[in-house]
Amino acid sequence: MFKKIALIVLIFSVAACKSVPITGRKQLNFIPFSQMAALSEEGYRQQLKDLPLSNNTNDVRRINAVSERLIAAIETYLKDNKIKSEATDFKWEVNLLENKEANAFCMEGGKIAFYTGIMPYCTNDDAIAVVMGHEIGHAIAHHGGERMSELLIAQYGNTVLDAALSKEPAKTRSLADVAYGVGSQVFGILPFSRLHESEADELGLNFMTMAGYNPNEAIKFWERMEAGNTGTRPPQIISTHPSPETRIANIKKLIPVILEKYGKN
Repeated sequence: MFKKIALIVLIFSVAACKSVPITGRKQLNFIPFSQMAALSEEGYRQQLKDLPLSNNTNDVRRINAVSERLIAAIETYLKDNKIKSEATDFKWEVNLLENKEANAFCMEGGKIAFYTGIMPYCTNDDAIAVVMGHEIGHAIAHHGGERMSELLIAQYGNTVLDAALSKEPAKTRSLADVAYGVGSQVFGILPFSRLHESEADELGLNFMTMAGYNPNEAIKFWERMEAGNTGTRPPQIISTHPSPETRIANIKKLIPVILEKYGKN
């Protein structure tokens, strides 16, 4: 039975292994882009129903202007480097929504939303580009499809394992609970989520630099976000995001390399 699970995972891995632009990381993603785009469209329309559009015309103008520059730079990069990506088929859209939460997102398919709660941290257009580049990075890398693929494999494996262990003693059952409960989250799904966050940081820094924005603003932005965080963060080992200290340290390492790559030194 365990061999069967391994074989299924191997088949999926061979059939659906893709490379992330810029980082070159191999990823397992067997969810069709068309399906992810349809799900994203549905979720985005629901957000627009649930949250009112902001009437802050200045912030709306700023977000639209940054999105135009970033999207143009990304599409040029993909074309010039002959990178096959569904991003060329994205139906881009950006909106500023009234919500006090300091958040933003870009769904697969190019649907972007900023919440008004993040705007106080975006003190200039470079900071907007930091946030938007990061969120677009998730979409370009198809992190949503990759995460769904991981979860489907984990769920399918869990079902098969339950059947295999149905006649085993409780001791064996408890080992399975560890493997597919806390164990699977700490050593499986959540580390990938942190990987996605760090990868989106890297892609975002590249994208904003291509578009002529200053990637050094990323350090200041995340420092402002950290200073504004008055809540208690969970330990990094069980968090889906890198700690602010880890994120800023990684960004500081990436910036000189990216600036040199695009001749911005």
